[in-house]
Amino acid sequence: MLVADDQALIRAGLAGLLRTSEGLEVVGEAADGEQAVALATDLAPDVVLMDIRMPVLDGIAATRRLLAGAGDSPPRVLILTTFDLDEYVYAALRDGAAGFLLKDTPPDRIIAAVHTVAAGDMLIAPHITHRLIETYAQHHEAALARRDLAELTARETEVLRLVGNGLSNAQIARRLVLSEATVKTHVKRTMGKLRLSSRAQAVVVAYETGLVVPGAAARRLG
Repeated sequence: MLVADDQALIRAGLAGLLRTSEGLEVVGEAADGEQAVALATDLAPDVVLMDIRMPVLDGIAATRRLLAGAGDSPPRVLILTTFDLDEYVYAALRDGAAGFLLKDTPPDRIIAAVHTVAAGDMLIAPHITHRLIETYAQHHEAALARRDLAELTARETEVLRLVGNGLSNAQIARRLVLSEATVKTHVKRTMGKLRLSSRAQAVVVAYETGLVVPGAAARRLG
Protein backbone atom coordinates (compact mmCIF):
# COMPACT_ATOMS: atom_id res chain seq x y z
CA MET A 1 0.00 0.00 0.00
CA LEU A 2 1.00 3.58 -0.72
CA VAL A 3 -1.03 6.35 0.95
CA ALA A 4 -1.11 9.77 -0.72
CA ASP A 5 -2.75 12.72 1.06
CA ASP A 6 -1.48 16.24 1.63
CA GLN A 7 -2.99 16.49 5.13
CA ALA A 8 -0.51 14.93 7.53
CA LEU A 9 -3.12 13.97 10.12
CA ILE A 10 -5.37 12.22 7.61
CA ARG A 11 -2.41 10.54 5.92
CA ALA A 12 -1.08 9.24 9.24
CA GLY A 13 -4.53 8.11 10.28
CA LEU A 14 -5.09 6.16 7.07
CA ALA A 15 -1.64 4.60 7.20
CA GLY A 16 -2.15 3.62 10.84
CA LEU A 17 -5.55 2.11 10.06
CA LEU A 18 -4.21 0.06 7.16
CA ARG A 19 -1.26 -1.21 9.20
CA THR A 20 -3.70 -2.76 11.67
CA SER A 21 -5.31 -4.87 8.96
CA GLU A 22 -4.02 -8.38 8.37
CA GLY A 23 -2.58 -8.82 4.90
CA LEU A 24 -1.90 -5.13 4.29
CA GLU A 25 1.50 -3.44 4.43
CA VAL A 26 2.03 0.30 4.05
CA VAL A 27 5.29 0.76 2.16
CA GLY A 28 5.17 4.52 1.77
CA GLU A 29 3.37 7.82 2.37
CA ALA A 30 3.22 10.78 -0.03
CA ALA A 31 2.26 14.38 0.68
CA ASP A 32 1.54 15.38 -2.93
CA GLY A 33 0.84 13.82 -6.31
CA GLU A 34 4.35 14.16 -7.66
CA GLN A 35 5.76 12.42 -4.62
CA ALA A 36 3.11 9.70 -4.99
CA VAL A 37 4.18 8.98 -8.57
CA ALA A 38 7.85 8.88 -7.60
CA LEU A 39 7.30 6.59 -4.62
CA ALA A 40 4.98 4.30 -6.57
CA THR A 41 7.62 3.98 -9.28
CA ASP A 42 10.31 3.10 -6.72
CA LEU A 43 8.26 0.92 -4.37
CA ALA A 44 5.83 -0.77 -6.80
CA PRO A 45 2.86 -0.97 -4.39
CA ASP A 46 -0.13 -3.14 -5.25
CA VAL A 47 -2.60 -0.42 -4.26
CA VAL A 48 -2.33 3.37 -4.07
CA LEU A 49 -4.85 5.23 -1.90
CA MET A 50 -4.88 8.58 -3.71
CA ASP A 51 -6.35 11.84 -2.50
CA ILE A 52 -7.58 14.24 -5.19
CA ARG A 53 -6.80 17.69 -3.84
CA MET A 54 -3.04 17.83 -3.33
CA PRO A 55 -0.35 20.45 -4.11
CA VAL A 56 2.32 20.22 -6.83
CA LEU A 57 0.37 17.55 -8.72
CA ASP A 58 -3.25 16.70 -7.94
CA GLY A 59 -4.48 13.15 -7.52
CA ILE A 60 -6.14 12.99 -10.93
CA ALA A 61 -3.00 14.02 -12.81
CA ALA A 62 -0.92 11.75 -10.59
CA THR A 63 -3.21 8.79 -11.35
CA ARG A 64 -3.00 9.47 -15.07
CA ARG A 65 0.80 9.73 -15.02
CA LEU A 66 1.22 6.72 -12.76
CA LEU A 67 -0.98 4.37 -14.77
CA ALA A 68 0.36 5.57 -18.11
CA GLY A 69 3.93 4.79 -17.12
CA ALA A 70 3.43 1.63 -15.08
CA GLY A 71 3.88 -0.89 -17.89
CA ASP A 72 2.30 -4.34 -17.62
CA SER A 73 1.87 -4.33 -13.83
CA PRO A 74 0.19 -1.06 -12.82
CA PRO A 75 -0.92 -0.54 -9.23
CA ARG A 76 -4.61 -0.39 -8.41
CA VAL A 77 -5.48 3.24 -7.67
CA LEU A 78 -8.28 3.90 -5.19
CA ILE A 79 -9.31 7.55 -5.23
CA LEU A 80 -10.29 9.44 -2.07
CA THR A 81 -12.79 12.23 -2.61
CA THR A 82 -15.09 14.65 -0.80
CA PHE A 83 -17.38 13.95 -3.76
CA ASP A 84 -19.58 17.04 -3.75
CA LEU A 85 -16.89 19.10 -5.47
CA ASP A 86 -14.72 16.45 -7.06
CA GLU A 87 -16.35 15.91 -10.46
CA TYR A 88 -12.92 15.15 -11.87
CA VAL A 89 -13.21 11.69 -10.33
CA TYR A 90 -14.89 10.97 -13.68
CA ALA A 91 -11.56 11.60 -15.40
CA ALA A 92 -9.74 9.29 -12.97
CA LEU A 93 -12.13 6.43 -13.70
CA ARG A 94 -11.74 7.07 -17.39
CA ASP A 95 -7.97 6.83 -17.04
CA GLY A 96 -8.19 3.46 -15.30
CA ALA A 97 -8.53 4.09 -11.56
CA ALA A 98 -9.99 1.07 -9.76
CA GLY A 99 -12.64 3.11 -7.98
CA PHE A 100 -13.16 5.74 -5.34
CA LEU A 101 -14.10 6.20 -1.70
CA LEU A 102 -15.72 9.08 0.12
CA LYS A 103 -13.53 10.54 2.85
CA ASP A 104 -16.20 9.87 5.45
CA THR A 105 -16.22 6.12 4.70
CA PRO A 106 -16.10 4.08 7.95
CA PRO A 107 -12.70 2.52 8.73
CA ASP A 108 -13.86 -1.07 8.25
CA ARG A 109 -15.20 -0.24 4.80
CA ILE A 110 -11.94 1.44 3.81
CA ILE A 111 -10.07 -1.73 4.68
CA ALA A 112 -12.62 -3.85 2.80
CA ALA A 113 -12.34 -1.52 -0.21
CA VAL A 114 -8.57 -1.90 -0.33
CA HIS A 115 -8.87 -5.68 -0.26
CA THR A 116 -11.51 -5.51 -3.00
CA VAL A 117 -9.42 -3.53 -5.46
CA ALA A 118 -6.29 -5.48 -4.56
CA ALA A 119 -8.15 -8.61 -5.65
CA GLY A 120 -8.72 -7.06 -9.07
CA ASP A 121 -12.30 -5.86 -8.63
CA MET A 122 -13.68 -2.38 -9.12
CA LEU A 123 -15.21 -0.48 -6.22
CA ILE A 124 -17.97 1.88 -7.27
CA ALA A 125 -21.27 1.48 -5.46
CA PRO A 126 -24.23 1.88 -7.87
CA HIS A 127 -25.78 4.90 -6.13
CA ILE A 128 -22.40 6.67 -6.04
CA THR A 129 -21.84 5.89 -9.72
CA HIS A 130 -25.17 7.42 -10.69
CA ARG A 131 -24.68 10.51 -8.54
CA LEU A 132 -21.19 11.02 -9.91
CA ILE A 133 -22.23 10.78 -13.55
CA GLU A 134 -25.29 12.96 -13.00
CA THR A 135 -23.16 15.62 -11.32
CA TYR A 136 -20.77 15.51 -14.26
CA ALA A 137 -23.63 15.63 -16.77
CA GLN A 138 -25.11 18.73 -15.15
CA HIS A 139 -21.96 20.69 -15.90
CA HIS A 140 -20.96 19.28 -19.27
CA GLU A 141 -22.69 18.45 -22.52
CA ALA A 142 -23.15 14.75 -23.08
CA ALA A 143 -20.00 13.30 -24.63
CA LEU A 144 -20.35 11.92 -28.13
CA ALA A 145 -20.04 8.17 -28.41
CA ARG A 146 -16.47 7.43 -29.40
CA ARG A 147 -16.65 3.70 -29.45
CA ASP A 148 -18.52 1.47 -31.85
CA LEU A 149 -20.75 -0.95 -29.98
CA ALA A 150 -21.87 -2.62 -33.22
CA GLU A 151 -19.24 -5.33 -32.86
CA LEU A 152 -20.72 -6.46 -29.55
CA THR A 153 -23.26 -9.26 -29.46
CA ALA A 154 -26.68 -8.59 -27.97
CA ARG A 155 -25.67 -10.42 -24.79
CA GLU A 156 -22.39 -8.49 -24.50
CA THR A 157 -24.28 -5.22 -24.95
CA GLU A 158 -26.69 -6.18 -22.18
CA VAL A 159 -23.80 -7.15 -19.90
CA LEU A 160 -22.11 -3.80 -20.60
CA ARG A 161 -25.35 -2.00 -19.69
CA LEU A 162 -25.50 -3.84 -16.37
CA VAL A 163 -21.82 -3.16 -15.68
CA GLY A 164 -22.61 0.50 -16.36
CA ASN A 165 -25.35 0.30 -13.77
CA GLY A 166 -22.73 -0.76 -11.22
CA LEU A 167 -23.69 -4.43 -10.90
CA SER A 168 -21.09 -7.02 -9.94
CA ASN A 169 -20.58 -10.21 -11.95
CA ALA A 170 -22.59 -12.16 -9.37
CA GLN A 171 -25.48 -9.68 -9.58
CA ILE A 172 -25.42 -9.76 -13.39
CA ALA A 173 -25.45 -13.56 -13.32
CA ARG A 174 -28.58 -13.56 -11.17
CA ARG A 175 -30.25 -10.90 -13.33
CA LEU A 176 -29.59 -12.76 -16.59
CA VAL A 177 -29.87 -16.28 -15.14
CA LEU A 178 -26.33 -17.18 -16.18
CA SER A 179 -23.38 -18.65 -14.35
CA GLU A 180 -20.90 -16.17 -12.89
CA ALA A 181 -18.16 -17.74 -15.03
CA THR A 182 -20.19 -17.07 -18.18
CA VAL A 183 -20.73 -13.45 -17.16
CA LYS A 184 -17.00 -13.08 -16.49
CA THR A 185 -16.32 -14.37 -20.02
CA HIS A 186 -18.80 -11.88 -21.53
CA VAL A 187 -17.22 -9.01 -19.58
CA LYS A 188 -13.72 -10.02 -20.69
CA ARG A 189 -14.74 -10.26 -24.35
CA THR A 190 -16.60 -6.95 -24.20
CA MET A 191 -13.62 -5.15 -22.70
CA GLY A 192 -11.34 -6.75 -25.28
CA LYS A 193 -13.49 -5.62 -28.21
CA LEU A 194 -13.73 -2.08 -26.83
CA ARG A 195 -10.03 -2.00 -25.90
CA LEU A 196 -10.74 -1.24 -22.26
CA SER A 197 -8.24 -1.93 -19.48
CA SER A 198 -10.54 -1.67 -16.46
CA ARG A 199 -14.13 -2.21 -15.40
CA ALA A 200 -14.30 1.46 -14.43
CA GLN A 201 -13.65 2.41 -18.05
CA ALA A 202 -16.52 0.13 -19.07
CA VAL A 203 -18.83 2.11 -16.77
CA VAL A 204 -17.77 5.36 -18.43
CA VAL A 205 -18.24 3.93 -21.94
CA ALA A 206 -21.74 2.72 -21.03
CA TYR A 207 -22.66 6.29 -20.11
CA GLU A 208 -20.85 7.99 -22.98
CA THR A 209 -22.53 5.81 -25.59
CA GLY A 210 -25.98 6.33 -24.11
CA LEU A 211 -26.32 2.68 -23.13
CA VAL A 212 -26.94 3.89 -19.60
CA VAL A 213 -28.80 7.17 -19.11
CA PRO A 214 -28.11 9.20 -15.94
CA GLY A 215 -31.15 9.22 -13.67
CA ALA A 216 -33.00 6.54 -15.57
CA ALA A 217 -30.42 3.98 -14.49
CA ALA A 218 -30.88 4.84 -10.84
CA ARG A 219 -34.66 4.54 -11.15
CA ARG A 220 -34.41 1.13 -12.82
CA LEU A 221 -32.10 -0.22 -10.14
CA GLY A 222 -34.08 1.39 -7.32
